[in-house]
Amino acid sequence: MYEFIKGSIDYVGPEYIVLENNGIGYQVYTPNPFAFTNDLEHAAVKVFTYHYVREDTAALYGFRSREEKALFMKLLNVTGIGPKGALAILASGNPQHVVEAIENEDESYLVKFPGVGKKTARQMILDLKGKLQEIVPDYFPNLFNNHVPASPDELDEALLALKALGYSEKEVQKVVPELRKEKMSTDQYIKKALRKMLR
Repeated sequence: MYEFIKGSIDYVGPEYIVLENNGIGYQVYTPNPFAFTNDLEHAAVKVFTYHYVREDTAALYGFRSREEKALFMKLLNVTGIGPKGALAILASGNPQHVVEAIENEDESYLVKFPGVGKKTARQMILDLKGKLQEIVPDYFPNLFNNHVPASPDELDEALLALKALGYSEKEVQKVVPELRKEKMSTDQYIKKALRKMLR
């Protein structure tokens, strides 16, 4: 329905951003909302959108690139993966690793994502292997390359975002000591936490 929305970022939270366009604020769920923090000061940001509609819900999902959106849509076609699960997979910031894991039938990598068990990982491989050629990994921008001066709240925001992606309190708390060692922006905390959890 909507290819993209161009507007200004009005709000960034753990689960979604609010993209303002012509006086309307669109609630857009993204893999890592804090990757848009630097865009709060820009007048116009292009967010590629996917309008998800089911009988009990309608929501907008947003992405930095068409390729990222295309991978999200492919993941939605896999039995057992909904929008929340697809966002959690994309939030790692390494879609190319996901594509490689599918092509190499690396179930052990895929089951590290929240909500993805052995059965779902096997289904991803069966449904998507050999069908991701148009999603070239080189086209994915680094979703977490924004550098923002860190504030004390940024670690808390990152932890909220990880929980919103489906990681349990126990999983999140395992990486907190490591994250506290450095002062980073929210999106950098998220990237580092996901790298540690996906090992």
